[in-house]
Amino acid sequence: MIELKTPKEIAAMKVAGRFVGSILKELQETTKVGTNLLEIDDLVRRRIESRKGAESCYVDYAPDFGTGPFGHYICTSVNDAVLHGVPYDYSLKDGDLLSLDLALSIDGWCADSALSFVVGDNPNQEDVALIKCTQEALAAGIAAAQSGNRLGDISAAVGEVAHGHGYAVNMEFGGHGIGRVMHGDPFVPNDGKGHHGYKLRPGLTIAIEPWFMKTTDEIYQDTGDGWTLRSSDGSNGAHSEHTIAITDNGPEILTVRE
Repeated sequence: MIELKTPKEIAAMKVAGRFVGSILKELQETTKVGTNLLEIDDLVRRRIESRKGAESCYVDYAPDFGTGPFGHYICTSVNDAVLHGVPYDYSLKDGDLLSLDLALSIDGWCADSALSFVVGDNPNQEDVALIKCTQEALAAGIAAAQSGNRLGDISAAVGEVAHGHGYAVNMEFGGHGIGRVMHGDPFVPNDGKGHHGYKLRPGLTIAIEPWFMKTTDEIYQDTGDGWTLRSSDGSNGAHSEHTIAITDNGPEILTVRE
């Protein structure tokens, strides 16, 4: 069921969104060669516990596409791990491509955002291009999220950027509705047909999240942790995401990184 939010409810989501954005910005600024993924998870735990009304959306999350409760506070996906990466005892190396995906709630309202960056001083330029593509696709999807447009306009905008850079698009996972729950209707694919699908209305809140892999669109689930999704050919992946609201004045990003 698709629910439209009131301006007051969107304002409450914005509080959660800014907190998500601030944590991701802090992590991008402080993560370096040698940072352990468990340190990242612990920092997020401490930030959430220090904020009144804040709760993790991940710790007890147990959907049918995972194996048991996720049990951590953030997704940390490294290199060929493209989504749902479980933090583990791994110290980042120079040149690692790291994607961080964070969702939390404040006073019952959720926000979800993700970013990718290369750790260290020697980035692979193909990784840099892949990350840039996800960022451009996210911006295009947000620009298409205008009241009166269709959901397919967002998907088509995201897919057009991906294909223009030569990347294939996996359709199993994508964006989603968000509000009182982290994952709700509608599903927002990362490719689609313009002028088709649900008509966008003020009050709709969704997460748009382009994620692409360098040389494939196929993934598999890591049997070791039962959660991490990896590229089928071992190539790197990248992920960008914002929670937005459809308004009469255009799309508003709720997870700004101030």
